[in-house]
Amino acid sequence: MSVNWIDVTNLSFNNLLLLERVQLSWFPGWLPEEQLAIALRANPTVEWYLRHKCPESIPWLDHLQSTHKSSSSTTPEQIRQAELKILNTINDLLVYVVDPTIYDAQPFLGWDSDELRKLTDFNGKIVIDIGSGTGRLVFVAAESASVVFAVELANNLRRYIKQKAQELKLPNVYPVDGLITDLPFPAGFSDITMGGHVFGDLPEAEYAEMMRVTKSGGMLILCPGSSLTDTNAHEFLASHSFSWSVFEEPQDGTKRKYWKQVE
Repeated sequence: MSVNWIDVTNLSFNNLLLLERVQLSWFPGWLPEEQLAIALRANPTVEWYLRHKCPESIPWLDHLQSTHKSSSSTTPEQIRQAELKILNTINDLLVYVVDPTIYDAQPFLGWDSDELRKLTDFNGKIVIDIGSGTGRLVFVAAESASVVFAVELANNLRRYIKQKAQELKLPNVYPVDGLITDLPFPAGFSDITMGGHVFGDLPEAEYAEMMRVTKSGGMLILCPGSSLTDTNAHEFLASHSFSWSVFEEPQDGTKRKYWKQVE
């Protein structure tokens, strides 16, 4: 789903140089290819970065350039329109690398924190939060947890979480790099493994990795876990013995949250 969190009108196309390898790997099948080909021909440094930061995208970039040939009649205005089309498509990724405060101020993050608190007792627990963003779940858990590891793939978001934890005087928050399918922890490590707006692209692999790092008797929590239209994620979680209920997310409406004790 596209968003319009940041005005890209005056952003340089070079902001793509701030993106992580994993984020670049999402481009094939997502970005409009004709506009990307035009923009990359006008920004060879960005194309070099894509090829070297994310080598698995090279065949796609080769195909893109061979399919959408260069034209000497392309005007500077057409180039900028192509750049803006790409920048708008990745609007959310740009917020994360340019100004995370924009994401942190989104109305949908203003849901009642008690929706999370009442699911489990965080007191003295080792907690993993996956896809932490700007720390919406992290800072609720950190009020009483022994330690909270904020797993976030974007370096700029990890930096933001660390700075915010210092401002809130929460020394038990540790931002780390990782993905929901590749968590940097040993088996049976956490008492609570949780995430919000992160589950569902690869349900089997994501669930298996969350289970792997969680102690027997520990908790899995997804809050928010899905919208009412996310039938695939909901059916998967319900079939794996998750309890669930609904709550209201400001602006975005009704969401489901899920929890399960690991046996």
